[in-house]
Amino acid sequence: MDNDDFDTALVSAALTLAQDRGWGSVTVLAAAREAGLALPEARRRFPLKASILLRLGRLADDVALADDMICGAVRERLFDLLMRRLDVFQQYRGGLQSVFRSLPLDPALTILLGGATVESMRWMTDAAGVNASGVLGFVRVNMLVAVWTHTLRVWEKDESPDMGSTMAALDQALDKAGRFGLFPTGTDENANQDGLADLDDVADMDASFASTTISAQDH
Repeated sequence: MDNDDFDTALVSAALTLAQDRGWGSVTVLAAAREAGLALPEARRRFPLKASILLRLGRLADDVALADDMICGAVRERLFDLLMRRLDVFQQYRGGLQSVFRSLPLDPALTILLGGATVESMRWMTDAAGVNASGVLGFVRVNMLVAVWTHTLRVWEKDESPDMGSTMAALDQALDKAGRFGLFPTGTDENANQDGLADLDDVADMDASFASTTISAQDH
């Protein structure tokens, strides 16, 4: 078993336990035993319980970034990248719902996952061909964090097998972000910067970031 297989097995066992017993009762040791994994290796690779969620975020990023898209509109690339991350999350839906319920009671974990999510969205921004450097890049990355967080909240409640409501929410959030010119489709970086003057809508979308986020962002 290579490292990726080991990590995937432990993450899967942990989130299965979270679904059955609640995230609060999950430990790395319990997940390793559930998956039949060596405890010393589990301790080495997952020194903290939060490492389970951080690793899931990295696994989701790896899947999203596996097919390096070099064609198509920026909006289409962002949609595909974020949906690929959600496809990974969908495999652990019940366990992640338990995690989300626990976040209001665990501000330290929320902050930790928030930082990981920002880094994940920086990668998604870059992979989509959007310049994420400088002040404008900082705003763009945080807008994508808001898009992701909003979509994740809808996904949490979306019981449809095809994630129809989730895809619609992502479409709408990207449309809103596009109106601010944060993800330009052309080469003119200054074409739509007028939208940056009105950041109230950006703040409205970004306000949800601190209360629930996960890819888990894994960086």
